[in-house]
Amino acid sequence: MERGRTLSLLTESIQILGAILPLVAFLTWFHCYIFYDKISNLDSMTLLNSCPFCHLPPERILLSNAVGWVIRDAFPVSPGHTLVIPKRHVGSFFDLSDDERNGLMALLAEARLGTEAEFAPAGYNIGINDGPAAGQTVPHLHIHLIPRFAGDLPDPRGGVRWVIPDKARYW
Repeated sequence: MERGRTLSLLTESIQILGAILPLVAFLTWFHCYIFYDKISNLDSMTLLNSCPFCHLPPERILLSNAVGWVIRDAFPVSPGHTLVIPKRHVGSFFDLSDDERNGLMALLAEARLGTEAEFAPAGYNIGINDGPAAGQTVPHLHIHLIPRFAGDLPDPRGGVRWVIPDKARYW
């Protein structure tokens, strides 16, 4: 009887943990979003300790090289939505060194090959939200590789232009 109760408690604990982990990820993201404008005033140690991309669990990392990591997006907009992230904490694509930029582009190409094999998308959107005005919510550069599938939208024309809906349609 005691063993059955222990097993039941363990099962309940695992279910609760499974429900809480996405909340913890969301709260980390939300913290970065709310305090984004204040982050530039923090010392580097505080910033690195609070950044979700500076402390990635090894099991999330799909690929890596000397300058970056590849992970699946925690809040994917499509199956296979992937992020390419520099190891160095840097907020903007324009602050990357040439070696970092080249290394991240190599990871992007490698991530695409894996995505092709696993998900067989019909196309991709590749994007960077660079700065708060562009919608960046985590102040650590990350490149989105978003697989697109035939029929995922009734009319996908314009792609990334839809970030400003009134200007998207030019046809």
